[in-house]
Amino acid sequence: MSIYSEIQGNTSLLLVVSLSILGTVVANLVQDKRELVEQNTTEIHLEYVLLDEDNPCVRTCIQGAAPMICRYHFKMEWYHTVSKACYNCPLNSSDCFRPDCIPGDGHKRAVVTINRQIPGPMIQVCQGDMVVVDVTNMLGSEATTIHWHGQHQKEYPYMDGVPYVTQCPILPHETFRYAFKAKQAGTHFWHSHLGMQRADGAYGAFIVRIPEEENPQYQFYDYDLPSHVMVVLDWEKETGLEKFLAHHHNDDDNKPTTLLVNGLGRFKEFIDEFNTTVYTPTARFKVKQGYRYRFRVINAGFLNCPIEISVDNHTIKVISSDGSDIAPVDATSLVTYAGERFDFILKADQEPDLYWIRFRGLMDCDERFKRAHQVAVLEYEGLNTTIDDYPDSTPNYDDSHREGTQINALNRGTESNETFISMPQLESLEKWDVSLKSKPDIQYYLAYDFYTLDNSHFHKAPHYGFFNKTMAGKGCEENYCECTHGLEVPLNSVVELVFVDEGVAYDANHPLHLHGHSFRVVAMERLGQNVTVEEVKSRDERGLIKRNLLDAPLKDTVTVPDGGFWIFHCHIEFHTEIGMAVVLKVGETSDMLPVPKNFPRCGDYLPEPVTECVGSDCDTSCDSNSFLNHVESFFGEGCSKASVIDRALLYIAICIVSIAFLR
Repeated sequence: MSIYSEIQGNTSLLLVVSLSILGTVVANLVQDKRELVEQNTTEIHLEYVLLDEDNPCVRTCIQGAAPMICRYHFKMEWYHTVSKACYNCPLNSSDCFRPDCIPGDGHKRAVVTINRQIPGPMIQVCQGDMVVVDVTNMLGSEATTIHWHGQHQKEYPYMDGVPYVTQCPILPHETFRYAFKAKQAGTHFWHSHLGMQRADGAYGAFIVRIPEEENPQYQFYDYDLPSHVMVVLDWEKETGLEKFLAHHHNDDDNKPTTLLVNGLGRFKEFIDEFNTTVYTPTARFKVKQGYRYRFRVINAGFLNCPIEISVDNHTIKVISSDGSDIAPVDATSLVTYAGERFDFILKADQEPDLYWIRFRGLMDCDERFKRAHQVAVLEYEGLNTTIDDYPDSTPNYDDSHREGTQINALNRGTESNETFISMPQLESLEKWDVSLKSKPDIQYYLAYDFYTLDNSHFHKAPHYGFFNKTMAGKGCEENYCECTHGLEVPLNSVVELVFVDEGVAYDANHPLHLHGHSFRVVAMERLGQNVTVEEVKSRDERGLIKRNLLDAPLKDTVTVPDGGFWIFHCHIEFHTEIGMAVVLKVGETSDMLPVPKNFPRCGDYLPEPVTECVGSDCDTSCDSNSFLNHVESFFGEGCSKASVIDRALLYIAICIVSIAFLR
């Protein structure tokens, strides 16, 4: 799920979501998922190793066909844009597409890559396929994890990829195997869930298709091509960590410079031998006149940079959000926030030509700051063009906005009109479920805003995570402190979360992502003033919060999740890093699946403290708790003397070992 809220000056926004927490733990489902993947079941599964988009796992999904086991290997490492692998890129455009070349926006900078690609390898499978990904960490000195954004991991809670919540981080030079069934159909993505690695390139598309008989949108398009996936990211000249530290500790800005589309973009200018300005290549998408194409858009952004998307001379038909089908809506543009995914249909009904696909940054990317924007090319077949050919007009920020109907409009609630359509106004095609009942079982009000405090200590990392134990938190209402914010949610309950954006401090958006579950966006309003939780409760008691309990849109589709610990956080990395996250404990520990066999463990090493002493009185040789003392005691030395029987047993063991060596 990816939803958003805004703080606009002194304006507050209220967001109400309804979450269905259902689950039944069945004993025979508790098994080692690794053994499930490894067992020889060729009569049930067909097995392939994913290498590229021509892999057999990228296929037309057939109803009743046997699922596949799709294996993948991710090698994560530090790398560099415009490296030696790029030869003469961009002065020779074809060099930009050489193996291991990452042109980016033309600037040279360090990046985190999977298999030396940005975005990383795209996984495209059919619903029900078993996905097996071996992640090898070659970063050298950093840990990592991978989160499968949009997959709820029913029956696979330890595959969710959240460090210290569902697994220990993958240490350098270690390999961790993720194995799970792709159950949530639609447009999703995977990304690192540790630090700022997503901002540096550790992300990629994850597409799960279904048979056409099960697809309510199939009638609206002719082609759903693997190449028609757009992964958009706000991009900087420095690493995400450098950006964060400079902003957080040294009053530098947090405003993105530009955007990338499928790892490509034009920004830095180069001068060729003919004194002509050239840029690194942009992404290109080919269509044939008269046909309808399904495009999938993924916003992998890490800063407060909603992105407005439009296509010159074309309208779009939006059919899905976060993998959940909606009633089709025709529009001129749509706005997507970090973590969100949208599918739209484009009809190639214009004269064959080259057209700009425009990506315009909003909020911290808008005209008040660095005017971050990017373009890709829509190319009609039949043109005599090369990768060096582009539309005639020079793209700029101001021309990236088109008038007309806009989906998921910026800073709009249910007060929106027909021109600006907000998320609650979209109609879900999913059937009514228990999450839409009139009275929830539990209701939480969660208020948030930005706060400042002069404190020299920030961001102390947690020592260990939850797994199958709970941790008591501290109250942080009055004073700055470090604690784990957790909410307890019973199984088989409907929970209503009311988010109150108090709207006192900065101008910001918050795309909120929930792991392991989905929810309905049943209400969203702009109240036009600063507001408190008490005021929102009063409005609710007076019936002033109108809920859509009929066909409210789903974010991240419907699921029947297992019990477990699931993180709910802002998908802007800077905000998560400074505390905008909460962990939902769903059910009791006894309701949760056990930790898989031989699952990696993490924690502190805190041996018993030595006896305090001063100066010459210190005698470290008599630490009765030391490992060496226990060894020495067998030889009649050290602080404690081993018994005669103990020493005799040790001598016998030494004799046996000696005889073995002599033989």
